[in-house]
Amino acid sequence: MDSWALTFKLTRGDLTTARLGDWANKKIVLNIVPSLDTPTCAESARKFNAAFQDCKDAEVLVVSADLPFAQGRFCSIEGLENVTPLSMMKDKSFAEDYGVLFIDGPLQGLAARAIVIIDEAGTVMYTQLVPETVDEPDYDAVLNALNS
Repeated sequence: MDSWALTFKLTRGDLTTARLGDWANKKIVLNIVPSLDTPTCAESARKFNAAFQDCKDAEVLVVSADLPFAQGRFCSIEGLENVTPLSMMKDKSFAEDYGVLFIDGPLQGLAARAIVIIDEAGTVMYTQLVPETVDEPDYDAVLNALNS
């Protein structure tokens, strides 16, 4: 599947718009989470931050429905410098387009926990939808897919 067809508009911490093409020619790991204000989502951001400490050829984008200010505060307090938080606050079409939007229930409007890896050419090379929202992703599978 060509991911350039799944382009997105998400909100950065400075309230500017981030687009998928901003990371053209790099591998991208989309760490999609419901909210960084939950233990499991926070832990996944920490683990990806640690795993990508020395990585220069890939970027981790943590996508949630949190306000950019809350995302920035979380990353600052946690010392996370190797992940880029992006917010769905202005537009839920990202979650709709990627098939992770909760459309009903208590998490309605939030995104399911998922991982999408996009290669340098803009092709989706790996996906992982975590079966239960309270579970963490399979980090080893993500890293193996990224390095294959």
